[in-house]
Amino acid sequence: MAVLKKLFAYAGNHKYLTMLSLFLSFISAILLLMPFVWIWKVVQVILDVYPNFSLASDAAKYGWYALIFAAGGILVYVMSLLCSHLSAFRIASNMRKEAMHHVMKLPMGYLSKEGSGKIRKIIDESAASTETYLAHQLPDMVQLVTTVVAAVVCLFIFNWKFGVASLIPLALAFVNMSKMMGKDLADIYERIYGCS
Repeated sequence: MAVLKKLFAYAGNHKYLTMLSLFLSFISAILLLMPFVWIWKVVQVILDVYPNFSLASDAAKYGWYALIFAAGGILVYVMSLLCSHLSAFRIASNMRKEAMHHVMKLPMGYLSKEGSGKIRKIIDESAASTETYLAHQLPDMVQLVTTVVAAVVCLFIFNWKFGVASLIPLALAFVNMSKMMGKDLADIYERIYGCS
């Protein structure tokens, strides 16, 4: 949060676009999960009338709902990315300007020692990395967290036994991944590449 506060100092009024982007990303994640709910309803209707599929008249309606929510989720996500890109471009531009103002105040000896190309490269790459983070990674992170939490909640709402059964392999996978990515992997990197 402290990092975002510092970045928002460069954003001016465009910081509200970043906040709107995160909110829209959250809404998009919820909307994009809804088709699974409607598909579940389609399966439920079909199973209820089996083998008389002609009685499953609501299945088509639920299918249309799934399509509408999927299209709405994609549309909201595109709006989220538009907001995040507008804000990220402004922040990156203001960061470059601020950094160049700072460079202009440095002693000439420093510039000749470090090289103006090197300094310009550092400024450009830092601003570009910040822009990528704000334009793509931050909205995607919000969507990922929302999707995971909402999916777990849905598992427990529809069938808590199935939800628990689904989370056990997930917990085992996390334990396995942490072992694979832990100290042993760091030791391997140290031996092969000379860095941890």
